[in-house]
Amino acid sequence: MSSIAIIYFSGTGHTHLIAEAFAEGVNKVADTKVQPFRITGEQIHNGRWHNEEVLEALNQSDAIVFGSPTYMGGVAAQFKAFVDAASGIWFQQLWKNKLAGGFTHSGSPSGDKQGTLLYLAINAAQHSMIWVGAGEMNQNGVNRLGSYMGVM
Repeated sequence: MSSIAIIYFSGTGHTHLIAEAFAEGVNKVADTKVQPFRITGEQIHNGRWHNEEVLEALNQSDAIVFGSPTYMGGVAAQFKAFVDAASGIWFQQLWKNKLAGGFTHSGSPSGDKQGTLLYLAINAAQHSMIWVGAGEMNQNGVNRLGSYMGVM
C-alpha cells in the first residue's frame, strides 16, 4: 500500500480546503492511504516548529505534498518554520527519492503564487525528492491560471 502525506498551513481555511480536496482525490486511488497534517501555531515554540510524530509520519510516507498560502510572495511563516525544522531530515537525506508536489492559495488570481510553488519545489529538490507538477493542460476551466509547477 502506498502512503501520501499532506503537510500544510492554512491561515483562513482556504488552503485547508485544497488539502481536503487532495486527500479526497487520493482516497479514490486503490491501495493508497493519505495522511493530512495541518501545521498550527501551537506547534511553534520560540519561533521553531516541533512535532516529532508528524516528522516520523512524513519519513514513512512514499510521497509528500506541501501546501501553504502565499503571503507577500512566499510561504507563510508557519510553513517556513516547518521547513527549517526539517533541516535534520535534509542533512540525513531521509526524503531522498520520495515523490513531492505542492499547492498554494492567495486572495487574487496571480498573487505571486508561482514564487511559493518555486520555493516548495526548491525545498523538495534540496531534499533530493522527485517533484511532480500539476499535470493538467489549460482547458475547460482546469488549470485556468496556467500553472504547471503545482496547484494554485
